[in-house]
Amino acid sequence: MQPVLLAIDRLSAFAGKVGGWAIVALTLAICYEVFARYLFRAPTSWAYDVSYMLYGALFMLAGAYTLSRNGHVRADFLYRSLSPRRQAMLDLPLYILFFVPGMVALIWFGWKFFELSYLQNERSSVSPTGPLIWPYKFLIPFCGALMLIQGVAEMIRCVIAIRTGVWPDKLADVEETETKALALAEAQRAAEAARAKAQAEAAR
Repeated sequence: MQPVLLAIDRLSAFAGKVGGWAIVALTLAICYEVFARYLFRAPTSWAYDVSYMLYGALFMLAGAYTLSRNGHVRADFLYRSLSPRRQAMLDLPLYILFFVPGMVALIWFGWKFFELSYLQNERSSVSPTGPLIWPYKFLIPFCGALMLIQGVAEMIRCVIAIRTGVWPDKLADVEETETKALALAEAQRAAEAARAKAQAEAAR
Protein backbone atom coordinates (compact mmCIF):
# COMPACT_ATOMS: atom_id res chain seq x y z
CA MET A 1 0.00 0.00 0.00
CA GLN A 2 2.86 2.40 0.78
CA PRO A 3 4.05 2.63 -2.88
CA VAL A 4 0.49 3.56 -3.92
CA LEU A 5 0.26 6.26 -1.25
CA LEU A 6 3.61 7.72 -2.26
CA ALA A 7 2.56 7.64 -5.93
CA ILE A 8 -0.52 9.72 -5.02
CA ASP A 9 1.75 12.13 -3.14
CA ARG A 10 3.92 12.45 -6.26
CA LEU A 11 0.86 13.16 -8.43
CA SER A 12 -0.26 15.91 -6.05
CA ALA A 13 3.27 17.31 -5.90
CA PHE A 14 3.53 17.35 -9.69
CA ALA A 15 0.22 19.25 -10.03
CA GLY A 16 1.23 21.71 -7.31
CA LYS A 17 4.67 22.37 -8.79
CA VAL A 18 3.23 22.85 -12.27
CA GLY A 19 0.77 25.32 -10.77
CA GLY A 20 3.67 27.03 -9.01
CA TRP A 21 4.98 28.24 -12.36
CA ALA A 22 1.86 30.39 -12.53
CA ILE A 23 3.61 32.68 -10.04
CA VAL A 24 6.34 33.36 -12.61
CA ALA A 25 3.84 33.98 -15.41
CA LEU A 26 1.70 36.15 -13.13
CA THR A 27 4.70 38.24 -12.07
CA LEU A 28 5.77 38.78 -15.67
CA ALA A 29 2.25 39.71 -16.77
CA ILE A 30 1.75 42.23 -13.96
CA CYS A 31 5.20 43.77 -14.47
CA TYR A 32 4.53 44.13 -18.19
CA GLU A 33 1.16 45.74 -17.49
CA VAL A 34 2.70 48.24 -15.05
CA PHE A 35 5.44 49.23 -17.48
CA ALA A 36 3.06 49.44 -20.42
CA ARG A 37 0.50 51.49 -18.48
CA TYR A 38 2.73 53.98 -16.68
CA LEU A 39 5.77 54.27 -18.92
CA PHE A 40 4.26 53.95 -22.40
CA ARG A 41 0.66 55.00 -21.69
CA ALA A 42 -0.50 51.85 -23.46
CA PRO A 43 -2.32 49.59 -20.98
CA THR A 44 -3.03 46.04 -22.10
CA SER A 45 -6.50 44.66 -22.64
CA TRP A 46 -5.62 41.21 -21.30
CA ALA A 47 -3.66 41.68 -18.04
CA TYR A 48 -6.69 41.62 -15.74
CA ASP A 49 -8.07 38.37 -17.18
CA VAL A 50 -4.65 36.75 -17.19
CA SER A 51 -3.96 37.77 -13.59
CA TYR A 52 -7.09 36.29 -12.03
CA MET A 53 -6.91 33.14 -14.17
CA LEU A 54 -3.29 32.49 -13.20
CA TYR A 55 -3.91 33.22 -9.54
CA GLY A 56 -6.96 30.96 -9.52
CA ALA A 57 -5.02 28.17 -11.26
CA LEU A 58 -2.22 28.49 -8.71
CA PHE A 59 -4.66 28.35 -5.80
CA MET A 60 -6.57 25.35 -7.15
CA LEU A 61 -3.58 23.27 -8.24
CA ALA A 62 -1.84 23.81 -4.91
CA GLY A 63 -4.70 22.27 -2.91
CA ALA A 64 -3.84 18.58 -3.22
CA TYR A 65 -0.13 19.31 -2.94
CA THR A 66 -0.67 21.20 0.32
CA LEU A 67 -2.84 18.39 1.68
CA SER A 68 -0.18 15.82 0.81
CA ARG A 69 2.35 17.82 2.86
CA ASN A 70 -0.06 18.38 5.76
CA GLY A 71 0.22 22.10 5.14
CA HIS A 72 -3.38 23.30 5.45
CA VAL A 73 -4.05 25.65 8.35
CA ARG A 74 -5.57 24.11 11.45
CA ALA A 75 -5.78 24.89 15.18
CA ASP A 76 -3.42 22.10 16.22
CA PHE A 77 -2.19 23.32 19.62
CA LEU A 78 -4.00 20.31 21.19
CA TYR A 79 -3.79 18.01 18.18
CA ARG A 80 0.01 17.98 18.13
CA SER A 81 0.13 16.72 21.73
CA LEU A 82 -1.91 13.61 20.88
CA SER A 83 -0.42 10.26 19.95
CA PRO A 84 -0.48 9.26 16.24
CA ARG A 85 -3.30 6.79 16.94
CA ARG A 86 -5.47 9.45 18.57
CA GLN A 87 -4.64 11.95 15.84
CA ALA A 88 -5.78 9.44 13.23
CA MET A 89 -8.94 8.64 15.22
CA LEU A 90 -9.76 12.35 15.12
CA ASP A 91 -8.81 12.89 11.46
CA LEU A 92 -10.62 9.92 9.93
CA PRO A 93 -14.22 10.81 10.87
CA LEU A 94 -13.58 14.44 9.89
CA TYR A 95 -12.41 13.34 6.45
CA ILE A 96 -15.48 11.12 6.06
CA LEU A 97 -18.03 13.63 7.38
CA PHE A 98 -16.75 16.87 5.87
CA PHE A 99 -13.90 16.46 3.40
CA VAL A 100 -15.31 13.71 1.15
CA PRO A 101 -18.82 15.24 0.76
CA GLY A 102 -17.24 18.64 0.12
CA MET A 103 -14.94 17.33 -2.60
CA VAL A 104 -17.70 15.27 -4.23
CA ALA A 105 -19.88 18.40 -4.32
CA LEU A 106 -17.00 20.43 -5.77
CA ILE A 107 -16.46 17.86 -8.53
CA TRP A 108 -20.16 17.46 -9.30
CA PHE A 109 -21.16 21.11 -9.40
CA GLY A 110 -17.79 22.16 -10.79
CA TRP A 111 -18.31 19.84 -13.76
CA LYS A 112 -21.78 21.28 -14.37
CA PHE A 113 -20.29 24.76 -14.15
CA PHE A 114 -17.57 23.85 -16.65
CA GLU A 115 -19.94 21.99 -18.97
CA LEU A 116 -22.31 24.95 -19.30
CA SER A 117 -19.37 27.27 -19.93
CA TYR A 118 -17.98 24.92 -22.61
CA LEU A 119 -21.32 24.53 -24.40
CA GLN A 120 -21.68 28.31 -24.52
CA ASN A 121 -18.05 28.76 -25.55
CA GLU A 122 -17.98 31.31 -22.74
CA ARG A 123 -15.63 34.28 -22.96
CA SER A 124 -14.68 36.92 -20.45
CA SER A 125 -16.92 39.99 -20.46
CA VAL A 126 -14.55 42.26 -18.53
CA SER A 127 -12.04 42.98 -21.28
CA PRO A 128 -12.30 43.76 -25.01
CA THR A 129 -10.28 40.69 -26.04
CA GLY A 130 -12.68 38.33 -24.27
CA PRO A 131 -10.45 35.28 -23.67
CA LEU A 132 -12.06 31.87 -23.33
CA ILE A 133 -13.24 31.06 -19.81
CA TRP A 134 -14.17 27.39 -20.03
CA PRO A 135 -10.61 25.97 -19.96
CA TYR A 136 -10.07 27.85 -16.71
CA LYS A 137 -13.34 26.55 -15.25
CA PHE A 138 -12.27 22.98 -16.04
CA LEU A 139 -9.74 23.33 -13.22
CA ILE A 140 -12.59 23.31 -10.68
CA PRO A 141 -13.67 19.65 -11.11
CA PHE A 142 -10.13 18.58 -12.08
CA CYS A 143 -8.54 19.96 -8.92
CA GLY A 144 -11.47 18.68 -6.87
CA ALA A 145 -10.68 15.19 -8.18
CA LEU A 146 -6.99 15.62 -7.27
CA MET A 147 -8.01 16.70 -3.76
CA LEU A 148 -10.35 13.72 -3.39
CA ILE A 149 -7.64 11.26 -4.49
CA GLN A 150 -5.18 12.76 -2.02
CA GLY A 151 -7.87 12.71 0.66
CA VAL A 152 -8.42 8.99 0.11
CA ALA A 153 -4.68 8.48 0.57
CA GLU A 154 -4.83 10.45 3.84
CA MET A 155 -7.77 8.34 5.07
CA ILE A 156 -5.81 5.16 4.33
CA ARG A 157 -2.93 6.61 6.33
CA CYS A 158 -5.36 7.24 9.20
CA VAL A 159 -6.46 3.59 9.16
CA ILE A 160 -2.82 2.45 9.16
CA ALA A 161 -1.99 4.79 12.06
CA ILE A 162 -4.99 3.54 14.06
CA ARG A 163 -3.87 -0.06 13.55
CA THR A 164 -0.14 0.41 14.10
CA GLY A 165 0.11 3.53 16.26
CA VAL A 166 2.56 5.09 13.80
CA TRP A 167 1.96 7.44 10.87
CA PRO A 168 3.20 5.92 7.59
CA ASP A 169 5.93 7.79 5.75
CA LYS A 170 5.02 10.65 3.40
CA LEU A 171 6.99 12.40 0.72
CA ALA A 172 8.61 15.57 2.03
CA ASP A 173 10.28 18.35 0.11
CA VAL A 174 9.65 21.27 2.45
CA GLU A 175 9.69 21.62 6.22
CA GLU A 176 8.07 24.17 8.47
CA THR A 177 10.47 26.46 10.31
CA GLU A 178 8.59 25.62 13.49
CA THR A 179 9.27 21.91 12.97
CA LYS A 180 12.99 22.57 12.55
CA ALA A 181 13.03 24.76 15.67
CA LEU A 182 11.27 22.10 17.74
CA ALA A 183 13.66 19.40 16.50
CA LEU A 184 16.66 21.60 17.32
CA ALA A 185 15.31 22.34 20.81
CA GLU A 186 14.71 18.64 21.42
CA ALA A 187 18.24 17.79 20.29
CA GLN A 188 19.66 20.46 22.62
CA ARG A 189 17.62 19.12 25.56
CA ALA A 190 18.83 15.59 24.84
CA ALA A 191 22.44 16.79 24.63
CA GLU A 192 22.13 18.71 27.92
CA ALA A 193 20.56 15.69 29.64
CA ALA A 194 23.34 13.43 28.38
CA ARG A 195 25.99 15.93 29.52
CA ALA A 196 24.39 16.23 32.97
CA LYS A 197 24.22 12.46 33.27
CA ALA A 198 27.87 12.12 32.28
CA GLN A 199 28.88 14.76 34.85
CA ALA A 200 26.89 13.04 37.58
CA GLU A 201 28.51 9.70 36.80
CA ALA A 202 31.95 11.31 36.78
CA ALA A 203 31.27 12.93 40.16
CA ARG A 204 30.34 9.54 41.61
